[in-house]
Amino acid sequence: MNSTFERNGEKSTVEWYTPPYIIEALGGWWSFDLDPASPENIITETACKYYTKRDNGLTQSWHGRIFLNPPYENPLIGQFMQKLSEHGNGIALVYNRTDSKWCQEYVLKRADAILFLSKRIKFIKPDGSMGNSPGAGSILIAYGQENVKYLENCGLEGCILYPKN
Repeated sequence: MNSTFERNGEKSTVEWYTPPYIIEALGGWWSFDLDPASPENIITETACKYYTKRDNGLTQSWHGRIFLNPPYENPLIGQFMQKLSEHGNGIALVYNRTDSKWCQEYVLKRADAILFLSKRIKFIKPDGSMGNSPGAGSILIAYGQENVKYLENCGLEGCILYPKN
């Protein structure tokens, strides 16, 4: 799930869902143990287990390999990215905002790899239809060497940065 960052007047919702091709490129939903920021209305399978807003994934115990498309609003995005960086095993899909405090603290200083996607992702709306091109590009962030390998082999066009090297 993420929040408003679409253009063309589509800012009436704060929920935008991950397209299936992203999950498939990262190993398939079955390869992720948990999605701690899943929407109530699941359109795309992203993991074997889910926490929704009602469950408050920030207060729950995280286990295994995580897929995270957090709410794109402050302070939630920073809180989710902090928890994933501390967990150390997962991939996050977020907008490319390297100037933000959460990105500088929990991504650029702690991630094992970042894939800057060449093309903008058209996210899925809550009604299942495809959204327009968002107002910002997206990045996939890997924590843990297993997830670095998934980024390196995902086939999504872009440039990988290894911030810890």
